[in-house]
Amino acid sequence: MKNNIACLAAIVCLLAPGWSAADPITLKLSFFTSDRSTAYQAVVKPFVDAVNREGGDRLKIQVYPSGSLGKVQKELPQLVLDGGADIAFVVPGQNPELFTDNSVIELPGLYRDAREASLVYTRLVHANLLAGYEGFFPVVTVATDPEPIHSRKNIASLADIRGQKIRVNNPTGAVALAKLGALPIVLAFNETASAISSGTIDGATIPTAQLFDVGVGRLVSNHYLLGTSSAPLTLLMNRRTFDRLPDDAQSIIRKYSGVWAISRYADIMAHADEKVIKEIKSDGRRHVVVPSASDQDTAHKLFKSIVDDWSAHSVHNRALLKSTRDEIAKIRAEQ
Repeated sequence: MKNNIACLAAIVCLLAPGWSAADPITLKLSFFTSDRSTAYQAVVKPFVDAVNREGGDRLKIQVYPSGSLGKVQKELPQLVLDGGADIAFVVPGQNPELFTDNSVIELPGLYRDAREASLVYTRLVHANLLAGYEGFFPVVTVATDPEPIHSRKNIASLADIRGQKIRVNNPTGAVALAKLGALPIVLAFNETASAISSGTIDGATIPTAQLFDVGVGRLVSNHYLLGTSSAPLTLLMNRRTFDRLPDDAQSIIRKYSGVWAISRYADIMAHADEKVIKEIKSDGRRHVVVPSASDQDTAHKLFKSIVDDWSAHSVHNRALLKSTRDEIAKIRAEQ
């Protein structure tokens, strides 16, 4: 009788979906640029190292950097949905048709810094208030500091931005730059340096911490430190793959998501930003400009008009903006 029960149990295990207790679990993570980049060090590495350390022989994440599993940013969400990668580092601004509510994280003038924007983004995603994430488990959801402007051409004031062709991360950022008089072009981060080099664009809005990651820093020498729009960044996992994981593996991934990941991301980015700012300020060939009080006031009024226009567009936008402002107020009260 005992032998029959053991045989039946073995058959049930073979037929059951998912992994058995003895199977090693290896998840493939796609990262579109170098593993030496600031984004890798701030978002991917802390998460992967923590999961692999605690997962031991049961759970492992294998990273495929430099686009070896997918280099074109806008194709990465579909890569995850199709199973070509279990997890991918995704820049939602490259897929506005999918992540239709992400504008609320990209709106200029709302967020003080990367930590605040990241916490709001994470809370909204996990409250299921942002569209486009239904097929995914959002492992890490962060956002950059409001991005300053770096250009080959002189920028001593807001007036100098007018007419410059500037790369932006997303369509919302394009609206902000257009309000400032620039000619914005939505472009993937890893395509920016070649566009500047060819003369297609004059400069880019990117976090100062990431200025040298893909070669932009060697092509621009004017740095106008006006924060514009934040850029959401996320590690997205295939939801079906996550749901098939054993409970202990799901718990490990959840443990190193959310606030744990945001805390490390914000600290690493702040340190990198401070380091790069010090470096460019000490370089006599560069011009680093902090906007005047007058220019900041002008920009903030323009940014407020963008937020107001976006909110007035629909009842849905108004509700989403209210939820966002409620979360911002909670975060500031907690601090």
